[in-house]
Amino acid sequence: MDHLIRQKTIHEKLSELASNLWWSWQPDVTDIFRTISPAKWSEFGHNPIPLLREYTPEKLEVRAREEVLHSRIHGAYRRWLEYMADDDTWGDTHAGVLGHRPVAYFSAEFGLHESLRIYSGGLGLLAGDHLKSASDLGAPIVAVGLFYYEGYFQQTVDETGWQREHYLVANPSDLPLREMKDKDGKPILISVDTRSSRIMARIWKCEVGRVPLYLLDTNIPENTPEDRQLTARLYGGNSRTRIRQELLLGIGGLRALTALGVRPHAIHMNEGHSAFATLEQIRLRMKDDGLSFDDALREVAASSVFTTHTPVAAGHDRFDGGLIDEHLQPLFSELGLSHESFMGLGRVDPHRSEEPFCMTVLAFKTSRHANAVSNLHGVVTRRMWRPLWPWRSEEEIPIGHITNGVHVPTWLAPQMRTLYDKVLPLNWHLRSGQPDVWAGFEQVTPGELWETHEALKGRLIGYARHHLTRYAQRNRESEAAIAKLQNVLNPQALLVGFARRFAPYKRTDLVLRNIDVLAEMFDDKERPVQFIFSGKAHPADDLGKQIMQKVHRLAQDERFQKNIVFLEDYDINVARHLVQGVDVWLNNPRRPLEASGTSGQKVVLNGGLNLSILDGWWAEAFDGQNGFAIGTGITHANQDIQDQRDNESLLEVLRNEVVPLYYQRDADGLPQGWIRRMKRAVKTLGWRFNADRMVMDYVTHSYVPAAGGTSCQMPQMA
Repeated sequence: MDHLIRQKTIHEKLSELASNLWWSWQPDVTDIFRTISPAKWSEFGHNPIPLLREYTPEKLEVRAREEVLHSRIHGAYRRWLEYMADDDTWGDTHAGVLGHRPVAYFSAEFGLHESLRIYSGGLGLLAGDHLKSASDLGAPIVAVGLFYYEGYFQQTVDETGWQREHYLVANPSDLPLREMKDKDGKPILISVDTRSSRIMARIWKCEVGRVPLYLLDTNIPENTPEDRQLTARLYGGNSRTRIRQELLLGIGGLRALTALGVRPHAIHMNEGHSAFATLEQIRLRMKDDGLSFDDALREVAASSVFTTHTPVAAGHDRFDGGLIDEHLQPLFSELGLSHESFMGLGRVDPHRSEEPFCMTVLAFKTSRHANAVSNLHGVVTRRMWRPLWPWRSEEEIPIGHITNGVHVPTWLAPQMRTLYDKVLPLNWHLRSGQPDVWAGFEQVTPGELWETHEALKGRLIGYARHHLTRYAQRNRESEAAIAKLQNVLNPQALLVGFARRFAPYKRTDLVLRNIDVLAEMFDDKERPVQFIFSGKAHPADDLGKQIMQKVHRLAQDERFQKNIVFLEDYDINVARHLVQGVDVWLNNPRRPLEASGTSGQKVVLNGGLNLSILDGWWAEAFDGQNGFAIGTGITHANQDIQDQRDNESLLEVLRNEVVPLYYQRDADGLPQGWIRRMKRAVKTLGWRFNADRMVMDYVTHSYVPAAGGTSCQMPQMA
């Protein structure tokens, strides 16, 4: 290895590091790229590939000498080689059965880094964190998705506060993607037939540490103009676009793996978008092994895992019989099924002809390992889908739960990592899913913890001011107005953060229902409160856009400009600053419509406290001393009454619990009671709600049983 390290130039080493997204969760490597050229790093959206293209090897050598980077680069490169070659991982010990035939993880989106815009929100970030933890643990996984070359939209907000969507075409050569080719150097293409056409796709490979992610791309000359646009945008287009994307993801994705020589031991469908993959697997078993449809279904279902993420009816894709017939007729003919029998696979009641085809129903019917993503979501999901098993009681419905978690190295601020390293065991990050590892956090010095948090908060406020200044300059605001922005947000005042999709059920504006009460808190000279918001509404969701407009207008109102901030174009980078810098993270969905939620888990890692409805993960996390709860967890049948109750509870907890505790200081100016809650939150929640624990649960309770073709009850965490 030493010889390999010595013989390569630093340009070659950094280019290799940039080609694998492992660098994105290594703060020291990220800092190397940033140090080379802070201006270019920002200009290129934190993407090292175009950054390195600006430097010849000779020019980079000069720059590295100027910044004394050589030893840092050599060390990072050595560590990456050791990481990739390590064969003594958790996965080697606990998932050996998967070693020669991995699990295929399908998802419609992956949130890996802000420079690769193939994600929209929580589902994608969860999938990205899943791959990163699988890589760190050495869990044998290959992943499949789509390459959206225009990605999800970039958001700007006009002078009225209305969201505008913009799309930028990505150049694959600027991304850590490699086109898959055959032994003759020709691109490997796969195809999926519909009744009237053939959809072709090439395959890109993205290395996520040890995990390969294969992305299908239809923007090739072999396709019609319509199909070249098929993988342009994430969650764009109508039902016809959606079914064609899901046809490509499921059937095309499995065919891509077959073309690459990968025969997965098990399939994991992250949401129902990829459920057609199980049908392709059934087709292969019938063709290769001579099984009947029923026998193939039985065996494929035993080796399939399905994770459902939403208790909201609109979140489950449904297609009418015409779309199904147009796109799936070639497949169901090969399966020996009639149109009606095929439709029955996607219906709760197979004989109810007016019922559309539901992808979630198909996923449940073709998998024997199904799970929700939190304890409460498991209860809701079993109740929601009980008609699929009318002969069982609700408690016997075969849907368990594995609560979501977040990838610690991705979301933990480097400053907090330094604190962790002082008090947690050596190499704690290799065992972050184990509770005993986190016990030592109680030993953190209160002053050092608070100082670190204050520094991160100051960084967030500086970032917000810069963000707002750019917005004001774009809108040609006066110099006086721009100058005022340097006083927005007080570093000494309580800072509450709220950032997520502007869907009505998430109730972004709940805290703003009684603006007079809030105004009193804003004007309190001794104990002021301030809010920072961010998020996007789906392009077709006008109600969500109206809620966002309301928040934005209040942020522009001269009375509240110092106390309410809205940051446009929410993405991973904005999220990173928010979760690492806020004092309190607010989450107030209509219970029980938040399946899990992971943003608050990221806040915990960085010392922030959660103020949340007892929904999703917080319903099983809150213990009375590790954050704050809104309401009691009891819901009223009338939605308007419940909204009013929750608003009153939110303001009461904010005014009577959160604010007093934050401003209660000792002689050294430290909020000792607040710091005790910070410590307790990290100690009790850090191990439970991180992606290493989540992936270990999937391996133990889903992947290994699925690889053996057996059923295993999902864990029911307390």
